[in-house]
Amino acid sequence: GAMGGSASLIPRDLLGEYQELTFLSKQEILLAYKRFSELLPKEERENACSARVPKSQILMLPELRANPFQHRICHVFSTSETQDDSMSFEDFLDMLSVFSDSATSDIKSHYAFRIFDFDNDGTLDRKDLEQLVNCLTGQGEESRLSSAEMEQLIQNILEESDIDKDGTINLAEFQHVVSRSPDFASSFKIVL
Repeated sequence: GAMGGSASLIPRDLLGEYQELTFLSKQEILLAYKRFSELLPKEERENACSARVPKSQILMLPELRANPFQHRICHVFSTSETQDDSMSFEDFLDMLSVFSDSATSDIKSHYAFRIFDFDNDGTLDRKDLEQLVNCLTGQGEESRLSSAEMEQLIQNILEESDIDKDGTINLAEFQHVVSRSPDFASSFKIVL
């Protein structure tokens, strides 16, 4: 429109499809579309549904800027064929859907598992857990755990979670742990 260039909206048939495929309401999808378009250069906004936003732009979102797992989140939700972790609008919606209040605990824990599986091998091993703890405690020297503390913590996590005692946590074990922590779902969210 000529009046202050309001973003062109999502075609109605697509909007219905997005509502069926996500946990998001129509309002949330429209807001996501607006936020996504704003990450694009002006000349690409017309075709936001088919554009990709580079990871560097996605990481500028205040909701992700503060998230210790921002890089992993981009990696897990990006469908980029070149592995550059860029996001399409549908990737962006998937991410918001999983992180929304309406997503089920099962879905949240499935994605949390993938985000925490830093080497993408399908299990959380000691190395993944170490990176996980480092992300959570921050990278600053004063907040870093000593290697003895880290060792103890990973021991504790494995004792809690590694039911078959193979030294790693698989998805089922992870979901079992999550099912016992009531605040997991509420902490695993991004709201625009």
